[in-house]
Amino acid sequence: MILGLRTAIYPAGDLSAAKNWYSQVLGQAPYFDAPFYVGFSVGGFELGLIPDGQAGIAGAQPLWGVDNIGGEVDRLITLGASLLEPVSEVGEGIKVAAVKDPFGNRFGLIENPHFRADAVR
Repeated sequence: MILGLRTAIYPAGDLSAAKNWYSQVLGQAPYFDAPFYVGFSVGGFELGLIPDGQAGIAGAQPLWGVDNIGGEVDRLITLGASLLEPVSEVGEGIKVAAVKDPFGNRFGLIENPHFRADAVR
């Protein structure tokens, strides 16, 4: 049984640069930092960076929750991301967007007024 998003893994050819970028994006240092894996705890979920693998936008597409999607897209672009998919409403007040991080990965965002954080386990 699928229990919900736990970890999203992003390949990063330059692990140190990716760690620094994602530290800025998330506003925190990683809780796990090793040459083979860097892990950030984000609202009960994990964003992981690995030094191997091929960065790209066609793989898994997790969506990371935000309160203000337009402001967050602007902030990520300021930090070096580029716009992939502009903010669009997909129904019932839910908005999605995506940027490409400086390492070539798709970084998806969702503003979902119906998401219940208390349901995360």
